[in-house]
Amino acid sequence: MEPTRRKKEAPFPSKDQVLEFIRESPTPVGKREIARAFHITGDARVLLKHLLKELEQEGAVEKGAGRRMAPPAALPEVAVLVVTGIDTDGEALARPVNWTDEENPPPEIFMRPERRGHPALAPGDRVLARLSRISDRRYEARTIRRLDAGSTARIVGIYETGREGGRLRPADRRTRTEFVILPQNSEGARPGELVVAEVLPSSRMGLKQARVIERLGGLDDPRAVSLIAIHQNGIPTAFPQAALDEAAAAAEPALEGRTDLRDIPLVTIDGADARDFDDAVHAEPDTDPANPGGWHLLVAIADVCFYVTPGSALDRTAFERGNSCYFPDRVVPMLPEALSNELCSLKPGVNRGCLAVHLWIDRDGTLKRHRFVRGLMRSAARLTYEQVQAARDGRPDETTGPLLERVIAPLYGAYEALAAARRRRGTLELDLPERKVALDEAGEIVRIDVRERLDSHRLIEEFMICANVAAAEALEARHAPCLYRVHAEPARDKLEPLREFLDSLGYNLARGQVLAPAAFTRILEKAAGTPDSELISSVILRSQAQAVYQPDNIGHFGLALVKYAHFTSPIRRYADLIVHRSLVRAFGLGTGGLTEDEADRLDRIGDHISMTERRAAEAERDAMDRYVARYLADRVGATFTGKIGGVTRFGLFVTLTETGADGIVPISTLPDDFYDHVEAEHALVGRRWGRRYRLGTQVKVVLREADPVAGSLVFQLLDPEDAALADSPAGPPRSRPRGRGQVAPPSTLDRPRPPRRGR
Repeated sequence: MEPTRRKKEAPFPSKDQVLEFIRESPTPVGKREIARAFHITGDARVLLKHLLKELEQEGAVEKGAGRRMAPPAALPEVAVLVVTGIDTDGEALARPVNWTDEENPPPEIFMRPERRGHPALAPGDRVLARLSRISDRRYEARTIRRLDAGSTARIVGIYETGREGGRLRPADRRTRTEFVILPQNSEGARPGELVVAEVLPSSRMGLKQARVIERLGGLDDPRAVSLIAIHQNGIPTAFPQAALDEAAAAAEPALEGRTDLRDIPLVTIDGADARDFDDAVHAEPDTDPANPGGWHLLVAIADVCFYVTPGSALDRTAFERGNSCYFPDRVVPMLPEALSNELCSLKPGVNRGCLAVHLWIDRDGTLKRHRFVRGLMRSAARLTYEQVQAARDGRPDETTGPLLERVIAPLYGAYEALAAARRRRGTLELDLPERKVALDEAGEIVRIDVRERLDSHRLIEEFMICANVAAAEALEARHAPCLYRVHAEPARDKLEPLREFLDSLGYNLARGQVLAPAAFTRILEKAAGTPDSELISSVILRSQAQAVYQPDNIGHFGLALVKYAHFTSPIRRYADLIVHRSLVRAFGLGTGGLTEDEADRLDRIGDHISMTERRAAEAERDAMDRYVARYLADRVGATFTGKIGGVTRFGLFVTLTETGADGIVPISTLPDDFYDHVEAEHALVGRRWGRRYRLGTQVKVVLREADPVAGSLVFQLLDPEDAALADSPAGPPRSRPRGRGQVAPPSTLDRPRPPRRGR
């Protein structure tokens, strides 16, 4: 009989090996799991106990519930989270509800998509979730159950009828469940009608119930597209009667107490479809011999604070809205039309009150000094961007011809100086294309274009930036309250992945304590004209912080400015109205100045209008998505070219070349494999066959679904074998097992590292 072979004992792990195992585990681990992983048995378990004690005493790990180990400050395996927003890839972001460390931000938490049949998570939702750690500062979470489910939630959707009675099909693409509407709760809604409904508490098994509270009209009306976005995002549309009465009672201001600017040929330059003109400009060479080659600019802004006084009904509704919202077929204004389109609109040939700033710049575009006045002006002309550019290019019309030499040419002269200053200070130049929908008289889409970017657009932008800088400088010089427009530099935890990704493409983002926006611009300039240009612009944009309003100045990173405040659009932004009021008070320019109460709560005002700005942007994007889906609805089955514009754990987002439309390629439709979401590479990588679906890759797709109600497009890669995506050295396999593409469980990810060069 052959003697029994004694099993060879595994070597005892080092402290570093155990620590690495704990750090790489997506969840806290106990002594038993560590012992199993390293095949530790018998007396060696005592040694493991002492080793873990040493790691804990050194602060390398922390012991949590059930005596389980995790890196310091790691989140528990199960926690209550609140959804804070939706990122650019459509993934819900969350943070722990009980996070109390004010000095350090909470880790980034990505919520996995909800199970089919459950409504998608939205900002403000609270959930009990199971967390899996991706890295020290990033987690993935899966909902265990929702908390604080409110009974007054509102849903916008389509009312339909069936054998069981009324149903509500939500318009939100992220909400996949339907609601029962009993006959007594239908408010007479007809099938196919767009409605706003209130979710009801219900003990009935099956679908939840809802009650119709507002009927918005038939879905066949193309104008319903914007209504869905407006109501879904909770944007107020009706003005209180008291606010309308105040606007109707407003009158043209007198010259008394104002500087007479009516002889200066100020002009407005706006889009052809603009209806409110809140800024006018003028430029002339500076006659001061001490400023050779310099310019004297005048920027006049509608005097909204003369009409909208603190605490008035107009003020309350303007604060609630925070800003105007712009849709292809309508505008939801911050102020009633009696003000926004009339008394506060700088129309040509009529007297209008204004708050104006004289700006003196040198030949290099540096702002030398400024002076604010409260004036009375009369616009010399209402011009469009296209008109002004055509005149500059030698094609004046009957309006711009007489203004070319004495008005338009000096504007461009001053602009060239300001543009030189912009280049010198090194701003972040992300000139990304913007979609524009053209509608016919019936409101139907005629075409979708990319909005043209002209020097006339840049001219107005530079004049407005200069005026905004002057407003911030003037208030700071008077030690007056100011609501700054701030833009923080990118967070450090986003910079390192960005550096690695750029490095893999051969672009170097310099390291150092101080990062200037010019560093990004140099990379963008180097990439211009290459196949990687759009990809690099996209990943740099994703790394940037979001600009907000606050009374504490931290500068504006993107514009490379130390001081910046919004001053030039008080008709459509409440932030500018606050800055106007502070200037009026600080310089003694009359009535309507900032109150002490407003000064004391500038931080809360800033938080609120930062939120309304995000709300408006979300609504505008939602409406555009629905218009595009409506436009493409009769082209299901057609083939399109595009690029991968987003990579997530649940699929790919593809942006079409023809229209700029965005749609998803679900991960379940990708070639059979398990896919790792490699964030550092912005890619989904097939674990078995090595397929790599990377941000920026050009693809061909077939449109499978176009839902105008939800604003969603679903694509399928035309032919994964030939879609320029399979860049595995060995190429795709000849045959694959049956099945569908899946994302690999986070607990088993073996994340490849991007190559490092020159290190």
